[in-house]
This record gives sequence, C-alpha cells and structure tokens, in this order.
Amino acid sequence: MKKTTKVIGAAIAAAAVGNAVHAAVYRPKKTQAAPLPEEKINTERYRKNLSKAVQFKTVSYRETERVDWKEFEKFHAFLDESYPLIRENLEKEIVPPANLLYRWKGSKPELKPIALLAHQDVVPISKGTEDDWTHAPFEGHDDGEFIWGRGTLDMKNHLIAVMESVEALLEDGFVPERDVYLLFGDNEEVVANAENGAHDLMETLKSRGIELDSVIDEGGAIIPVNVPGVLPDKYLVGIGVAEKGYSDIEIVCNGKGGHSSQPPKHNALGQLACAIKEIEDHQFKSSFNQLMKDLMDAVGRECTYPVRLITCNMPLLRPLILEVAKQIPFGACFVRTTTAVTMAQGSPAANVLPQRASAVVNFRAMPGTTKQDLVDHIRKVVKNKDLEINVLNSKEASKFSPTDSRTFKIIGDICKSLEPNSIIAPYLVMGGTDAYNYEPICDNIYRYAPFRVSTELLRCTHGTNERVPVACLETALVFFKNYIRRASAE
Repeated sequence: MKKTTKVIGAAIAAAAVGNAVHAAVYRPKKTQAAPLPEEKINTERYRKNLSKAVQFKTVSYRETERVDWKEFEKFHAFLDESYPLIRENLEKEIVPPANLLYRWKGSKPELKPIALLAHQDVVPISKGTEDDWTHAPFEGHDDGEFIWGRGTLDMKNHLIAVMESVEALLEDGFVPERDVYLLFGDNEEVVANAENGAHDLMETLKSRGIELDSVIDEGGAIIPVNVPGVLPDKYLVGIGVAEKGYSDIEIVCNGKGGHSSQPPKHNALGQLACAIKEIEDHQFKSSFNQLMKDLMDAVGRECTYPVRLITCNMPLLRPLILEVAKQIPFGACFVRTTTAVTMAQGSPAANVLPQRASAVVNFRAMPGTTKQDLVDHIRKVVKNKDLEINVLNSKEASKFSPTDSRTFKIIGDICKSLEPNSIIAPYLVMGGTDAYNYEPICDNIYRYAPFRVSTELLRCTHGTNERVPVACLETALVFFKNYIRRASAE
C-alpha cells in the first residue's frame, strides 16, 4: 500500500513538474514586427470630413420607397468635393440606385485586384429616442474627445478613413501595382434584403471577368484588455474570417377567432405562446469550433505564468468553458446558432379572439447550419404540427477564408507593428457584413476595422449616443495607408 502511495505521489509530482514546464513554454510565437514607415497623414481633415459625412441622413430601409435617395446624392457630391485627387485619378461609377464603385488602375493590370469595402447607409434613429442623445444624431458634433452621431462607428468612420488614405497615397505620388477597387454599398444595414447593393457591385465586377485577390470589410476592432495578474495591458485584434448566417422566420398559429367572452382553452395566441416556449427551451447544440480554439489558444498563451498553468491545458478545459459560455449571451453566440423571438402579433382588439397569431424568430446560424436546418429544427421541437412556418428573410453563413494567406499576414503584421502588445486571432463575426457577397469572385475575404474602441463604446453601435474616439483616428489612417501599399503590391 505504501509503495502504491509513493508511486501515485511520484506520478502526481511528475505531472505537476511537466505541467509547469509546459506552461513555461506555452507562449506566443516570437514575431519581429517591422517598424512602419513615417506616414504623412491629415488627421484634422479626417475629423472634419467624418463630422460632415455624419450629417448626411443616408438611412436605409427594407421598404426602398422610404429611402431618401437625395441624401445619397448629396453624400456622393460631398465625397467628390472633399477628395479632388480621387475624383481626378480614379474611375467612378454609380451602380443603381446609389452604390459607389471606384477603380484605381495599377501598373500591373495582369495581377488580381484588391478591394476595400464600406457601406454608406446607416440605421434609423429609434422613434422616441431622439432627445436621449447628448448631441443630435446627425449633427456630427466634435467635442475634441469624440465625434458623435449615427454612423461614427458603423461605418462612416471606416469609409472616410479609406477615402482619406487613398487621397493621401495619391498626394504621395504612390501608384499601386494591382488595381484597387473601393466598393461602397447603399443598403448593408437591411440584412438579407432581396435588393442587395453589395451583390449588385459584385455582379458588376463578375460580368467583367474580374476576380479579386482579396477583400477587406468592417468587422472587429482593437479592443483594450487589462486583467491585472491575468492578462495585463493587451489589445485583442480579431480578424473576421467568416460570418454567421441570418434568418427571420415567421411562425403562425391559426384559430377560429370570435368574441373574447367565449374563449377556448387555448386560442391561437395561447398556442403560439406554447410554440415560442418550446423553441426557446430547445436551443441549438453548442460546439467548440476551430475559431474558438484558435482564439482561446492565442489569448491563453499571452496570460501571465501562473495563469498559464491552467490555460496550457485548454483542450482538457473545453467542456467546462463550453458549459460556461452557454450560460452567458455574449459567450453563447460564439459557440452555437442563436435563437431570438423578436416580434409578435395577435388580435387587433382586446375583446376579439385572434384568428391568426404570429411571431418572428431571428436566427444567427453557425457555419454549417442552413436555412432549411432552421426550419427543420422548429418543426422538430414544436409539438403543434399544424404550425405554419414562413421564411421572411435569410442569408446563409459565409465560407471560411484562410488564415495562412498573404492578406491575413499583412493585416496581422501591420497590427503588431502598430501595437506590439496585440493578440492577433481569427474569429467568427456575429453580425452581417457586405463581404459575403463577394465569395463568387474572391477566396480571401477578411473583416477588420482598425479602430481602438472599448467594449462599452461598441455597445453604442446602432444605439443612442453612437460616437467614435478622436484618439483612434490616426491609427486607422496609418493602417489603411500601409495595407493598401502592401496588399496592392505583387
């Protein structure tokens, strides 16, 4: 017995020593970030033009008749006036109704072009919240610390940064080797719309036989992370290599209706409530996908040594991490297809039984889960087999772009040069972007926005008091100038 105890004790001691050694060498790969060249940038002009850009009410709606297309025309005229070198040196087209296509001819037209994406449109201001804003949402107020207004984070900050960077490169006399396309859609915010501006831009290029070397669009940010004793003074840089699918699915229960004084045990609305509960009680299965593994590994290697005694055993901890992630909305969206009942409708009057009760369920599907899978899931988990199911709007999850491509490396290298304490990791974009539309003509599609923004500020996107820090604007210009210079080279 004593001998057995000694053997077990020795094994535990050996395992502890082995784990300590493993944790010691569990570090990120050493990379030498080359210093970036001194850049000539005009941050003051960027601030001024971003402030002006916000003032154009380029709001998109699913019902196109509600869109004020004159605001888009004014915005186009503003871009022409603000960037004279782009106007003189790049070919410009308007793909109806208001999509912008710029072509900057390269010196080696035989090379595949690169494309930089942005969207001109913004979401509406929620009715009744106008007075909740510190500064009017379309004023573009610059108080020296922030520029306030709708679109400052999503995504006129990005669009104007691209225009500023191209204008600055033209001022430098730079000529790209590859053609450079600037592609600015007019209705990205209307997700899964039948009339899709980015799709029309892609089809325009496709009809001309153009295949793109790479695409970069919005997605992610430079997020400061500071957990004393665990992960001090780091910046998390997520490069989106794929995005979730999107579906709005209506579920309908029908009933006889009639006077509310003679109700059945369950009318149509009651049946609908049961269906909603069954859908919410049967969430999609969670999984620790490869992107989550890569992200957790990248973060785990950057932790302090005592913490790495745990993080170096990440494969063993995955079941626990997955269970915890499922309980937190922010974590759950990374590991499974999410389900959100967002709209409901019943009777038109308080004393009338509903003949038709409906709800809309919004799904954000993980790659590999299709629109048909969502419909089949509803049919499986709802006991009422007479339930009517209608797909209102839908787009499938995107493909995965490679993490070993030239473009991914360029983005990562620039980020490391700008901030050596950056943790670079591929990730899955939770929302939708225009980027997926370009899959028929491009394999290397990435989603990254070079703005250093706190998680608190990111929550203002689409919300009240959306604003962008003035302090992060210079970094964006440096990033885009370097990106265009490198990505457009042979």
